[in-house]
Amino acid sequence: MRQPSVQSRGVSVPTGRLSRLARFGGLASGVAGNMLAEGARQLARGGRPTVGDLLMTPANALRVTEELAQLRGAAMKVGQLMSMDAGDLLPPELSEILSRLRADARPMPPVQLQAALNRRWGRGWEARFGTFGLDPVAAASIGQVHRATTIEGEDLAIKVQYPGVRHSIDSDVDNVATLMRVSGILPREINLGPLLVEAKRQLHEEADYEREGAHLARFGELLAGDPDYVVPTLYPGLTRPDVLAMGYVEGVPVESLTDRPQAERDRVATLLIQLLLRELFEFGLMQTDPNFANYRLDAQGRLVLLDFGATRPIPKTLAEGYRVLMRAALADDRDAAIEAAQAIGFFDDRAMAKDAEGLAAMFDLALAPFRGEGAFDFGDTSVTAKLRDRGMSFAEDRSVWHVPPIDTLFVQRKLGGVYLLASRLKARVEVRAMLCQWL
Repeated sequence: MRQPSVQSRGVSVPTGRLSRLARFGGLASGVAGNMLAEGARQLARGGRPTVGDLLMTPANALRVTEELAQLRGAAMKVGQLMSMDAGDLLPPELSEILSRLRADARPMPPVQLQAALNRRWGRGWEARFGTFGLDPVAAASIGQVHRATTIEGEDLAIKVQYPGVRHSIDSDVDNVATLMRVSGILPREINLGPLLVEAKRQLHEEADYEREGAHLARFGELLAGDPDYVVPTLYPGLTRPDVLAMGYVEGVPVESLTDRPQAERDRVATLLIQLLLRELFEFGLMQTDPNFANYRLDAQGRLVLLDFGATRPIPKTLAEGYRVLMRAALADDRDAAIEAAQAIGFFDDRAMAKDAEGLAAMFDLALAPFRGEGAFDFGDTSVTAKLRDRGMSFAEDRSVWHVPPIDTLFVQRKLGGVYLLASRLKARVEVRAMLCQWL
């Protein structure tokens, strides 16, 4: 979670289904109006705009971020995922606007917070604390975090869920999917049904703070004694399905380390990748949310791990599939890598039949971190740009669009997030050497 900006003010979360639906309706009509106006401007200048060009304008991105920021919940979560890029995957102006969904989540006002805590802990809950800051120290899509101390003087972080988030998940996901459909972003041939079911299930799990607390405690056990990582301590006596109480750990956001010495940035990225590999091949349990703000660095140089709501088990068969893929990558065997990727579910036979040469070129770029000895430079944006261009040209043929298996999708979500964070840090990491111990 991010610190809310100084200018951010408490804004009540729309809790009713009809009030949230009205927001989406206003958003859709506003975006459509902006598209018509921009289309008219471009046609007047002799241009031939596409639907995609008209949809992804700064005006529309700004409108979408403003509305999703106020809705919070599942709607904002989708928008945050759209914003996870390293500055090279979207035009700079759109990247800057969308990044507001991560940096400027709006907290609920104190009166709504007080009512929420009265429901969670009962009236008079204040007597349990020496201090409780009503101004949040961080705010995000599903809840906001408050600093507190117990009567005994223990320093806590209390995450309080926004009212109505759980009850709005299903309708929010359906509404976002409808927006994507009517806007033309997704082709009608794609069957979103299974993906939407899984998205709702995952978000319901993320909204269960007791479940998150159990994963928080589990990761604390898995990493106990490791001097490089810190997991906050769970306080189960204060935790509820929509309140999570944990120890407060001081630290700075990892993505803010861009001006630190190269060696420090390299070390942080190495820790991130090492943890990812342990989650995949050792723990069989992965925190799959790639939000940069889930990682902080404390004064001792330890990586602080936050937000375990998106934790999910990794099937052994999928871990083995990735092991086969990475072995092929280290052996520089492109054909074997493509075969392994197809087995995992990255693409299907239609893509191979349509453009085998294009897929081969994409894999040549994607396997770059595993080739050659020495450190891979994640700061080399030319690799990312080429991969983006190749992927975009491949995606233009909607007849080969394919939704991977759900577990693969979530692992890729985490892999992509770690890659982009390493790119943000411009880190140099010996990826090949790290992989060898697991293969």
